[in-house]
Amino acid sequence: MGELKIIHVDMDAFFAAIEIRDNPELAGKPVIIGGKDPTKRGVVSTASYEARRFGIRSAMPLVEAYRRCPQGVFLDGNMKKYSIVSQNLMEILSNYTPLVEPLSLDEAFLDISGCQGLFGEPEEIAVKIKKEISEKLGLVASLGVAPNKFLAKLASDLEKPDGLVVITPEKVRETLDKLPVERLWGVGEKTAAALKERGINYIGQIARMEMKFLEAQLGSTGRLIWHLAQGIDDRPVEPEHEVKSVGREQTFLEDICDLNYLEAVLYYLAEDVGRRLRTKGLAGKVVTVKIRFKSFKTITRRKTLAEKTCWGADIFKAGKEIIKEQDLTGSYIRLVGISVSGLSKGNNNQPQLFSSEKKKKEEQMISTIDRLKNKFGERIIGPARLLELEKEKE
Repeated sequence: MGELKIIHVDMDAFFAAIEIRDNPELAGKPVIIGGKDPTKRGVVSTASYEARRFGIRSAMPLVEAYRRCPQGVFLDGNMKKYSIVSQNLMEILSNYTPLVEPLSLDEAFLDISGCQGLFGEPEEIAVKIKKEISEKLGLVASLGVAPNKFLAKLASDLEKPDGLVVITPEKVRETLDKLPVERLWGVGEKTAAALKERGINYIGQIARMEMKFLEAQLGSTGRLIWHLAQGIDDRPVEPEHEVKSVGREQTFLEDICDLNYLEAVLYYLAEDVGRRLRTKGLAGKVVTVKIRFKSFKTITRRKTLAEKTCWGADIFKAGKEIIKEQDLTGSYIRLVGISVSGLSKGNNNQPQLFSSEKKKKEEQMISTIDRLKNKFGERIIGPARLLELEKEKE
């Protein structure tokens, strides 16, 4: 199974902890990030540990969170602030090793192979990281140290909050055997139910089974969870992931059936996707539109372009064509999203609507708009059509 070489860092109640750090009066109170008005549509993004005692968890509807904890402090949250703190966190981690793989704003894997000579043994490195996060960010993290990614992530979750758990090769069986099967990656509700129907409740039971039997029952998932149950995970820490798609979604506060408004929102989303593509130096050929109805039925439809693009006008045109191909008359829509995939480097494809001189001016204008949005936020400039429709709805 190898040496201790992987650390998983997981910030405790990250968004809520930042708000409490910046406003000490919130300390000890049930803080719920997701929206100031819990009677409106929305979901919990993060809940402090005080709020979790009421059964509040991420992705829970705000209305349900309010029902369980009406005395909770409900906040909109500030993604710009959280992103800055996340960047500071990743800078701290990268001081210990260049092999840092962020999983989200608040967690990451580190491969510390070969770093012991500089920073000490793996557990010493974990202690130093926890201390630096506390001193520089004023926040608390839970860390797991293990021979591989699966075990390290599992370890970081065992003694939250403010945990530090080391799983040595000698402790793998002792740690895994008593844990429920849901702790294995790839075991969701359906797989867990299928296992429990066969009397398999704990990871130790899976570890003692024949892999071929499990594979016959669950296919490739059976093979994966058998290896994990043995504590085997050969995936490397990957500092950079290849971006496969860039997209944006909008969930409406109230279900809409106004197709003009839907189209205006789609335009706004397409422009934002184009800006993100240009920022990353990418362009793509496949445009996908996602629509979720009031019934929660969700459809996705895609269109392949003749040439790759990173321009909102092209993305919106394709998205609009997709929308028009669907019979949405009378439908109440909860969410719409648009994304671009089939990506490759390079964003030199210009809109074909302009002469050479006009192309140059168009590119300069779009670059200026991009800089303004990057500096002041995406709402600094938007389609007048969308603003007018929003005013009509007020």
